[in-house]
Amino acid sequence: MDSNGAIAAFNRVDCKDFMPVEPTTARPAGPRISLSCCSTEDGGCASTANPARRSAKRSGEGDASVGAHAGHEHVHDHSHGDGDGHDHSALPGWARIGAGLLAATGAELLHLLGPDTWPWHTAGMLLAAVAILLAGLGVYQSGVRSLVRGRLGISALMAVAVTGAFAIGQWPEAAMVMALYALAERIEEGAVGRARHAIGALLALSPDQAEVQSADGQWRSVPATDVALGDTVRIRPGGRVPLDGSVTRGTSAVDESSVTGESLAVDKALGDALFAGTLNAHAELEMRVTAASGHTTLDRIIRAVEDAQATRAPTQRLVDRFAAVYTPAVFAIAVLVAVGAPLLLGWAWLDAIYRALVLLVIACPCALVLSTPVTVVSGLAAAARRGILIKGGAWLEQARGIRAVAFDKTGTITTGRPVLVGQSAFGSDAAHDVALALARRSDHPVSQAIALGLGPQQGALPEVIDFTAHAGRGVEGWVGGERWTLGNRRWMRELGLWTETVEAAAAEHEAQGRSVTFLAERGAVRALFAVADTLRPQAIAAVAELRALGITPIMLTGDHGAAAQTAARAAGIDEVQADLLPEHKQGAIAALQKLHGMTAMAGDGINDAPALAQADIGFAMGAAGTDVAMETADVVIMNDDLRRVAETVRLSRRTHQVLVQNIALALGIKLVFLALALAGQATMWMAVFADMGASLLVVANGLRMLRAEPAQGQGAH
Repeated sequence: MDSNGAIAAFNRVDCKDFMPVEPTTARPAGPRISLSCCSTEDGGCASTANPARRSAKRSGEGDASVGAHAGHEHVHDHSHGDGDGHDHSALPGWARIGAGLLAATGAELLHLLGPDTWPWHTAGMLLAAVAILLAGLGVYQSGVRSLVRGRLGISALMAVAVTGAFAIGQWPEAAMVMALYALAERIEEGAVGRARHAIGALLALSPDQAEVQSADGQWRSVPATDVALGDTVRIRPGGRVPLDGSVTRGTSAVDESSVTGESLAVDKALGDALFAGTLNAHAELEMRVTAASGHTTLDRIIRAVEDAQATRAPTQRLVDRFAAVYTPAVFAIAVLVAVGAPLLLGWAWLDAIYRALVLLVIACPCALVLSTPVTVVSGLAAAARRGILIKGGAWLEQARGIRAVAFDKTGTITTGRPVLVGQSAFGSDAAHDVALALARRSDHPVSQAIALGLGPQQGALPEVIDFTAHAGRGVEGWVGGERWTLGNRRWMRELGLWTETVEAAAAEHEAQGRSVTFLAERGAVRALFAVADTLRPQAIAAVAELRALGITPIMLTGDHGAAAQTAARAAGIDEVQADLLPEHKQGAIAALQKLHGMTAMAGDGINDAPALAQADIGFAMGAAGTDVAMETADVVIMNDDLRRVAETVRLSRRTHQVLVQNIALALGIKLVFLALALAGQATMWMAVFADMGASLLVVANGLRMLRAEPAQGQGAH
C-alpha cells in the first residue's frame, strides 16, 4: 500500500465539518461516546452536553450534537440534565447493590412467611427501607428532582412507583424493584461500555512516552505531548510509533492495521510516512515528527468517529421523536387506570393503583431509545477498525440503498502510477541500455516508468553527453558518439522517422490506451516502449462484489476513450463515460441518479470533488486522496482498497437489519407486558425485569456489529 502522503491528505479531514481541537497537555483518557436513553426537557434525547448545529451537505444529515472534543474527554453521559433519565452517577457500587438485594429478599420472606402482626410488618418495612436506601437512594433523589422539573425519565417513574407501592402496602415489591433496577442498570452500563471502548481502545495504541534526540545528540524519554514538530524520534523494534512522522533513518516493516485496516505489514524506508499508534515490527527506525500530539492521523480518526456518532441517523431521529410522545402517553394511561378504572369499571382502588404503578415501570422507553445509538456506534467502530471512516450515522444507514457506483479511473480504479507494459526493438542491440540511460536522466513520469520497467542495469550504463529535455516531446543526448532521441509520436513525425512498420507496432499498443514512447538514432526508430496505468490489485474483485450486491458499476473519467475502455474492460465495468471535465462528471452523476436511484461516487482527485458532492454518498481514497476530495466525501477509505466500498454497503445492510430487530424487540416486549399489566398478570418486579431485560437484549444485539462481517453478498436489501 502506498501510504506516502496519507498524513498530508488527512490533515484537513473534518476540519471544516467538526469543531477545532486545541493541542492537549496530557494524554487523553478516552473519547466522548454518548449512548443515552434519557428524555430531555424538550422530550428528545441529547447525545452531548454542548449541542451545536453542524453544516450538512444535504438536508438528510440533520442536526448533530457536537461536544467539545479537545483532549477526547471521557464522558459517558448516560443522564442528561440534573437527574432526568438514567443517572448512572446516582447508582451505588456492587457491594451496596448486593446488600440491598439481600435486604429486599429478607423483606419478601418476612412478608410471605412471617405472621400477620405489626412487629413483623414493621421489621419487613424496615428491611424494605434499608434495601431502598442501599440500592436506590441516589435514583430516588434523582427521580424527585426530575418530577420537580416536570421531566418523565425512568428515575422519575421509579420514584413514583416506589412511593406508590409503599403507600398501598406493597413495600416488599418496592424494595425488590429498586434493588433489581440498580442491578440491571449496572449490568447495562457495562454492556453499553463495550461500544464506547471499541473506539476508546484506539487511544491506547499511541504510547505516552517517546524517545527524542536532544540537542546534544542524547536520547531521552519524554511525554509524547511534549514532542514538537521537527523533533527526531526513535522507535525500537516491537514498539509503537508515538506520533506521525517520516522515516529519516533505518528500514523496517510496520503494522498499520490500526490506521488503515490493512492486515499486512508495510515496508518502510527513508522518506516514508509513519502513523501514530502503528507497530514497528522488525528493525529500529528514526523519524522526523510531522504532527504533534492531538493532531496525528490516529487523533483525527478518533475524532471523526466520535463526531460521526454524534450525528443522529434517520432511524435514530425517528425513534427519539416517537419516544418523546410515548412516555407521557403511557403516564397518562397509568393515571386513567388508577383513577378511571375504579370509577368506570368498578376495580378496587388498591388493585387499580398497583396496576398503574406497574405500567409506569414498564413505560420507560429505555430499550427503544438504546436500540439505535448502540447499533450505529458499533457499526461506525467496526468500519473504523477496517480503515473505513464514515462521517455520520446517516451515511452508515443510507449506504444500504446504493444502486450504482461511479468510479473515477486514474488513482481509483487504477494505481495512478504508469508502468512499462510492453516494448519492441527494431534492430539495435544497444537500445535497452541507451533507453535506460536517457530515461534515468529525466524526471518525467513516463521516463521514470520506462527506467523502472527496464530493470536494474547489468553493468555500467553508457555515458550521456549533452542531455537535453524538450517539453512536450521528449529527451535526447549523445551516447557512444551518436545522437539518440527518446520521445513521443509527434516528435518522431517532426523528425521524419515515422514509417508503416512503426505505425503498425504503435497502433497495437495505442488501441489498448497505452502511451507509446520511441527511441531513435541515425534517422530511424530503434525501439518503442508502451507505458500504461495499471489496475489496482483489488479492482476486479471490488467490481465483482458490487455486482453480487445488485449494484451497477460505472466509470467516469477525464481520460481519453481508448485508455478508459481498456481499464474498464479489465476491471469488469461495462458502462464508461470518458473525456469528462469536472462539471461533466457532476452532470453525469445527476443523470445516473435519475436512471438508477441512489448513486455513490468513488474518487481521489480535485476534479472529483464536484461529483463527490453531487453523489448521494461520496467515497474518497484516503491514502493518496487530495484534501478537497476527502473533505467533500462522506466516507474515507484509508488504504485505497476498493473492496471497502462493497464492504460499506454490506455493513450498512447489517446495521439496518439489527436496527429493525432491536426496534421490534423493544416494542414487542413493551406491548406484551403492558397487556399483562392491564390484565393484572404482571408484578412490579416482573416489569423491571421486562424493561431492563429488553434494554440488555438490544444492547447485546447492537454489539454484534463489532464482530467480523459475514461472507460477501450476505445481507438483505
